[in-house]
Amino acid sequence: MLQTVEQETGASPQWSVIWLHGLGADGHDFAPIVPELVRPHWPALRFVFPHAPVRPITINNGVPMRGWYDIVGMDFRSRADMAGVRESMAQLDALIAREIERGIAADHIFLAGFSQGGAVILSAALARTAPLAGLIALSTYLPDAQSATRVEGAVDVPVFMAHGTGDPVISLPVAEHSAQVLRDLGLQPQWHSYPMAHQVCAEEIDALGDWLQQRLGVA
Repeated sequence: MLQTVEQETGASPQWSVIWLHGLGADGHDFAPIVPELVRPHWPALRFVFPHAPVRPITINNGVPMRGWYDIVGMDFRSRADMAGVRESMAQLDALIAREIERGIAADHIFLAGFSQGGAVILSAALARTAPLAGLIALSTYLPDAQSATRVEGAVDVPVFMAHGTGDPVISLPVAEHSAQVLRDLGLQPQWHSYPMAHQVCAEEIDALGDWLQQRLGVA
């Protein structure tokens, strides 16, 4: 089981958000977003921020760092080590199972990810046959998009996608293509773009809050 950083916004949470960080970061990276995102009248949520394993990253001269998979080149059609992606999907499944064991219903679990973390959760969306509350994919892309498929019996999951128009790490057209592939495969991502680089912004957090509020069923 991956080590995690956790925050609960109230007693006895019945909703969970499992949030995967980007390359070279760790589980602490997005923990500060919780008070900016969560609204006072929401039900209690548990935020789970796992640390990715440390692994050599080919594109960074093999320097070891926290990463959900190896990046082997610049071409987005083949840059992701798909064996590493699948390994991280299995670790994500273990975290989901632990939340269920802790009393959170599967359809009350959100998966979120930034950059590399988002690539893993988008891949997981295509393989998920049990319900989820929704997916949050920030500044990211779908690995191996040209051959992506959904498993038989895959569930429809609400998806929030957001990206910077000036992102120098994952260009806007790459992200837009990923969103279109998801649509072609039957998902309906809610798409947002903002005048920013490879980051998050206040307007994005506000829009994500609106989306989460709708999913949580509160006014």
